[in-house]
Amino acid sequence: MTGAVERSENAIEMKEVEGLSQGKIIFRRFIRHKGAMISLVILLLIVVLSYSAVGIHALGLNIPGWWKYSYTQINPIVNNTQPTLTLWPFSLGEHPFGQDEVGRDVFAEVMRGTQQSIMIIVVIGLVSTTIGAVVGACAGYFGGRIDGLLMRMTDMVIIVPLILLAAIVGRYAAGSGSFVLALILGLLLWTSLARLVRGEVLALREREFVEAARVAGASNRRIMFKHILPNAAGVIIVSATLTMSAAILLEAALSYLGLGVQPPDVSLGSLMNLYQNAFETRPWLFWYTGVFIILIALTINFIGDGLRDAFDPRQRRVLNRKAKAAQTAAREKPSTPQPEPAA
Repeated sequence: MTGAVERSENAIEMKEVEGLSQGKIIFRRFIRHKGAMISLVILLLIVVLSYSAVGIHALGLNIPGWWKYSYTQINPIVNNTQPTLTLWPFSLGEHPFGQDEVGRDVFAEVMRGTQQSIMIIVVIGLVSTTIGAVVGACAGYFGGRIDGLLMRMTDMVIIVPLILLAAIVGRYAAGSGSFVLALILGLLLWTSLARLVRGEVLALREREFVEAARVAGASNRRIMFKHILPNAAGVIIVSATLTMSAAILLEAALSYLGLGVQPPDVSLGSLMNLYQNAFETRPWLFWYTGVFIILIALTINFIGDGLRDAFDPRQRRVLNRKAKAAQTAAREKPSTPQPEPAA
């Protein structure tokens, strides 16, 4: 009976993916991961809310948002600086997240801080992923002296405590803007990905399709970027999402220590540092900042978990309703009785 159920599951899965490309199969698996899809929707809502509320003021753009206060504007004290947000009946009020001691709107500050934190983790993800993928691919594919040199360089970065190195670099980059800070942090967070990609490339370079490409006369660059790295995309993408989730916590820690984004600009971590002395008297200055940090970190982690399951062919995907019904019918179907042998 167990063998029949397994064959039924395999037949259902093969029928569903028949004729689909690898990319479409991965996409179907990803969108069926409920945790990843819910996290993706929440993350997109956070991005839309933050950029639409206070506008976009970067890269030469000056697009105003729908919120009436800016994060640097000092306003009259309302409701004794306490939040005016009410859930029933729903109302934002004048200052939904409250005000600080001088009258700045905390909602505008949190939205601006969310913008900066998202920009930082995206830059860190792109820079660290690019460097880690290239270094790991070169080390795994060429081997020999190149592998030894690149891995010893990676070890030198790994043995230095990350928070200490990031604090020193952050101190010198703090006055140059959040983009430069993110760029420098991205240059420090590529080591884990480089080791993962190296191990993946070491296994892939011995496969038959790589040998066929060599026999066909393909160059090393073409083999690496057209044949090997696309097959290691699962490892690269998953590691990139985990690096981004760790990056927002690192940025928050650096800003909390005063080594990250500097005034008058703000990030989620710098807001916690700015209001650390008001924790007991005005705790709402921490509530919303902490909630957004946790939401961003958790959603990126769940998205990475969904991508891992989608790219890993060894992961058994969750069956849909039709597949579950067929599986249940296969279990409950009575076995055909065998005829008795003639006397």
